[in-house]
Amino acid sequence: MGKIKLFIGALLLIGAASAAFAQKAELALALPSERIKQEKTRDKTIDSALADAVESQFEVDFEQLIKSPRLSLRSSAALVVNLNDNRAIYAKNTDTVLPIASITKLMTAMVVIDAGLPLDQKITVTQAEVDTLRHSGSRLRVGTTLSRRDMLRLALMASENRAAAALARTGPGGTRGFVAAMNRKAVELGMTKSRFVDATGLSEENVSTAHDLARMVKASERYELIADFSTQGSHQQTFAGSKRRLSFRNTNILVNNTRWDIDVSKTGYISESGRCLVMKATIEKRPVIIVLLDSNGKFARFGDANRIKKWMEATPARNVRVSGLH
Repeated sequence: MGKIKLFIGALLLIGAASAAFAQKAELALALPSERIKQEKTRDKTIDSALADAVESQFEVDFEQLIKSPRLSLRSSAALVVNLNDNRAIYAKNTDTVLPIASITKLMTAMVVIDAGLPLDQKITVTQAEVDTLRHSGSRLRVGTTLSRRDMLRLALMASENRAAAALARTGPGGTRGFVAAMNRKAVELGMTKSRFVDATGLSEENVSTAHDLARMVKASERYELIADFSTQGSHQQTFAGSKRRLSFRNTNILVNNTRWDIDVSKTGYISESGRCLVMKATIEKRPVIIVLLDSNGKFARFGDANRIKKWMEATPARNVRVSGLH
């Protein structure tokens, strides 16, 4: 009887080891372009670590993946990066090029701020901002005049397409020059599989990958206005010379949820992109970037985000080095 128990125990150990190996192999096949790198030395400087973030793919934390309960998401592509050590703790189709819809507006906002134009300067919505591609509506009528600051706020929190288009038209070089600057910024950030053709995201030709968007979210967090406006829950917009007031709400319902700690947020949707969501948030004292693309269903992206949060809360945080990439 003792020999039989030993034999059964040995079989169980072999089975567990095989399952762990299979999980690693499955992830490696799903992420053909991931570099599984050795742990960086602890004395690496912040500057060189930052350079690594731009130049290389995110590492994959196999240890966390194997120890964690299974996570099933409805998004076609997804990436969760733990910024404490710059490792991907969940990855799914991260190098698949997909339309990104209004996630585009994070890049639009960075280019606006980089241009250094006066934020108090008045901008008027013209007929050029009317969407003739998808004939989407807007609460900003032609002739509406707002400051560049308010246009930026509405583009980020409420995903106002006319606000984003007006920002591009009034940027250096007009709309064409602005879009060129967006693509230059993408190259600067190492977003090698991304392309922009407009500032709104209405075109399905605005494309990127989950990997590239993680880089963009990380970069956008360094802009205080983007962090503030993209996570503002609601805003009462007033108009000069008028008693008219409009209430705008954030397109990400999670920013008003007290259980979430969100630093950067942007949603996106066109029929070709499906429902998209990117965030920089803190979960269980771990700063993370979450990228969810092509979610199936109106609220699926928010459901996926909540599933990620619960999954991380069920996984004890490990002691990790801080990479200096905040």
